[in-house]
Amino acid sequence: CPVEITQEIIGGKWKGVILYKLLESGCLRFSELKRRMPRITQRMLTLQLRSLEEDGLVIRTIYPEVPPRVEYRLTVLGKTLQPVIDSLMKWGLLYEETKSAPVSKKAAVQHEAEVC
Repeated sequence: CPVEITQEIIGGKWKGVILYKLLESGCLRFSELKRRMPRITQRMLTLQLRSLEEDGLVIRTIYPEVPPRVEYRLTVLGKTLQPVIDSLMKWGLLYEETKSAPVSKKAAVQHEAEVC
């Protein structure tokens, strides 16, 4: 199932956020990504970046400097996820709005869902 494949590749707690941060910034060093995602552990960030790299969505570039500089950016394939990530962001904002809305608005949203 294509949805299952997509969810397997970009699903989980952190991959979508990593993709969003890279779409937003273009290219980030590991420390910059970590700073923008304070709740992720260094080990988890490393594992998720490796996985995204193996799946062909992220490119890791190591510069021959002392200390070594490593940057991450999206591949052409990774950039095709822009509309997916944008849709997830918009839905998340809508969800937050609905959850914090007065009871009457929540009832209206639920009623719309029941009409279908």
